[in-house]
Amino acid sequence: MPQHDSHARTALVVVAHHRADSLTAHTARRAAARLEAAGYRVDLLDLHAEGFDPRMTVADQPDWGDREKRYSDEVQAHMRRLLDADAVVAVFPVYWQSVPALLKGWIDRVWNYGFAYGRSKPRLAGKRILWLALAGATSDDPVVEGMQAVLETNLSEGIAYYCGFSRSTVGLLTDAEERPQRVDAEGNLLVGDAVTGAEREAQYAAFDRRAREFVEKFAAEEAVAA
Repeated sequence: MPQHDSHARTALVVVAHHRADSLTAHTARRAAARLEAAGYRVDLLDLHAEGFDPRMTVADQPDWGDREKRYSDEVQAHMRRLLDADAVVAVFPVYWQSVPALLKGWIDRVWNYGFAYGRSKPRLAGKRILWLALAGATSDDPVVEGMQAVLETNLSEGIAYYCGFSRSTVGLLTDAEERPQRVDAEGNLLVGDAVTGAEREAQYAAFDRRAREFVEKFAAEEAVAA
């Protein structure tokens, strides 16, 4: 990892996917590289590779009578990484118009009572987050508008702003599948033939470009905020 000035801002890039060769992991690595190029020190958190268990435990269950409760050592370590970050970028596939269990469990266990919420001034107050959500739907699928709205409500309003973040942006990246898919008016999933050759290269070049634009805009907004 490149050496940066000790005063450089830190970005926590969280990738939630079980395969290292997935488009999600690829997008996370490229996001990390873009942030480093913008001067950030990057902490890349691959939840699956690091063996994070998304299941809530008794030790990490909120104690509403004690907001100073010490949680499990695993969660305390993740809390420190989150506290050390000025910005967070979460990269994940959209499952059922939401985040996968791996990311949801990380939020459930780490963004916990007494830490992320439950205080007049949350410990995460002022941080900023970009949610890069990869979706198999095509950009012209009518479901995309609703998907964007659901993700913004759940992720920005229900999580980030509730925990004191100053900015939350949902970057919905459609056309993530090689085989185009969309839902028709009767609710049937229509899956087309896999794109190949030059068409495939163009699709993923456009995908990478949109992901890069989200990250670069996020980094530029961070620089202004700083």
